[in-house]
Amino acid sequence: MMAGPFRGLYEAGILGINNRNAEIIMVQNPRSLFPLVDNKVTTKKLAALGDIPTPELYGVIIKHGDVRQFDSIIKDRKSFVVKPARGSGGSGIVLVKEKVKTGLVTESGKTITVPDLLYHIRDILSGIFSLGGQDDHAIIEALIHPDKAFTAVTYRGVPDIRVVVYRGVPIMAMVRLPTAASDGKANLHGGAIGAGIDLNNGLTITAVHKSVIVTHHPDTGNPVSGIQVPHWEKILLMAARSLEMTGLGYVGADMVIDRDRGPLLLELNARPGLAIQMANKAGLLKRIRQVDEAPEDTFATPESRVEWARQNV
Repeated sequence: MMAGPFRGLYEAGILGINNRNAEIIMVQNPRSLFPLVDNKVTTKKLAALGDIPTPELYGVIIKHGDVRQFDSIIKDRKSFVVKPARGSGGSGIVLVKEKVKTGLVTESGKTITVPDLLYHIRDILSGIFSLGGQDDHAIIEALIHPDKAFTAVTYRGVPDIRVVVYRGVPIMAMVRLPTAASDGKANLHGGAIGAGIDLNNGLTITAVHKSVIVTHHPDTGNPVSGIQVPHWEKILLMAARSLEMTGLGYVGADMVIDRDRGPLLLELNARPGLAIQMANKAGLLKRIRQVDEAPEDTFATPESRVEWARQNV
């Protein structure tokens, strides 16, 4: 039983990191299944088998000797993304939006040279950005051209949507909005905004920026609440299908909305963070209890799980 000053938070349904690790992740996520989501290449393959769309894969650089293949992978493409296969928290990701005479222009407006990018790829292979510092692979994939829904509350970059899924049921969601402080990346720890989303209707609600509740984007000045998330039903269904896709009972499903292709799965996280509770002014533990108390046959399909979530949490 939770004791001391944290008991009130527990009783209010707030999930803490110790509870998350010991009572949720250890119970719902067998460690043998972690490799399915810890490597983004593996996750892409599983998504393809489940007919879940992901950003187009241009190529994977596996070892240092393969770095010379970069030009043949890129070919005449003017935009692309370079990311570590085992990275976390958005670290090591470079978004290239165009080529110019002086080099490559990133999504945040900086210009880097090709040799600098190749050096960065070698850092990725060495495991600088990977979980546990293990050797890694570099993924090169299509750059997302974001839907216009969040243009007024995004500083460059690409916003993404995190849906926390428990036993296949979407229980909480937020959209992460890049800021100047986050260098155009959708990374809360780097300074992005997290805006909670009403599961029933897909409208943004409260928002948090650097652990402070905010109502407006710090760079654009526009309100962050009341924005309709496009393709909301499809996003929830994609998240709910993560259970069949991986067998993991507690994940964070990260998605982006491309202006042409619609929702795309970026990655799944077997250890999703807890800041989403601040963005929603609600506790994950309370919603986990609701799922556990519901009749077992309620959750037979992804569709039934999404319908239950929209009506009950």
